[in-house]
Amino acid sequence: MERFTIDHDGVTIAVSRGGRGQPLVLCPGLSSTQADLDELSTLLRRDHDVVTFDFRGHGLASAADDYTFEAFFSDLSAVLARVDLPAPPVLVGYSLGADLAVRYAAEHPGSVDRLVLVDGANPIPEPFLTEADLPAFRAMWTVMAAANEPRRGTKRQVLLTGPEILALNVEIDEYRARILGLYQEIDRPIDLIMATSMAGDGDDELVVRANRNWRAGVERLTRARPDVSVSWLAADHLLVFSHAREIARLVASPAPTA
Repeated sequence: MERFTIDHDGVTIAVSRGGRGQPLVLCPGLSSTQADLDELSTLLRRDHDVVTFDFRGHGLASAADDYTFEAFFSDLSAVLARVDLPAPPVLVGYSLGADLAVRYAAEHPGSVDRLVLVDGANPIPEPFLTEADLPAFRAMWTVMAAANEPRRGTKRQVLLTGPEILALNVEIDEYRARILGLYQEIDRPIDLIMATSMAGDGDDELVVRANRNWRAGVERLTRARPDVSVSWLAADHLLVFSHAREIARLVASPAPTA
């Protein structure tokens, strides 16, 4: 394994590289780190030259003043610009990382060989966060940020506050409202790996509505881009941790198009 850092925009991004084969860049999601994705990256290294990294405020990367969507996109862009790869990579993005991957591929034609999007970058027809839901999500992410406190100073740390997590998710909702147009700009193979119960298995109205909206977004995408392949895993949004083997297998052997 090779470990190094990339300095840009006043932050230091921690990068790891290892394995052999076709280049692959694994882009984590919000509140996930290289250490969290260790099982998946280890499996992917069997067949790929894998680059992983920590976003600002995550893991071994430094803290930042800016945790906007644009700032995280700049982290991904810096990694892809400065890591010397012999060929365009498979770009695998999880959650927020999937959204960033779609934008990068749309804005940099020919820069990636293929996109694998894990439970993110979904052109959902309705916002994930409604005005009525904001208090509940504000409370949830405040609790989540507090739960991250014991991990400070470790390779699994997440430094964002509850309000910063909430603000970023509002941005992601706005981005997904127009992401379908970005998909139309991409001429590379696209594979989706999606959770059947993204919001969990509960039967309360919010969970049911979120899961229905998630599936509707995928259906909307495949109507616009019938060449996109879709695999559904019986899991919630944490599938990248609970179903690493299945995800690695699907990266190696994509599902047929929908």
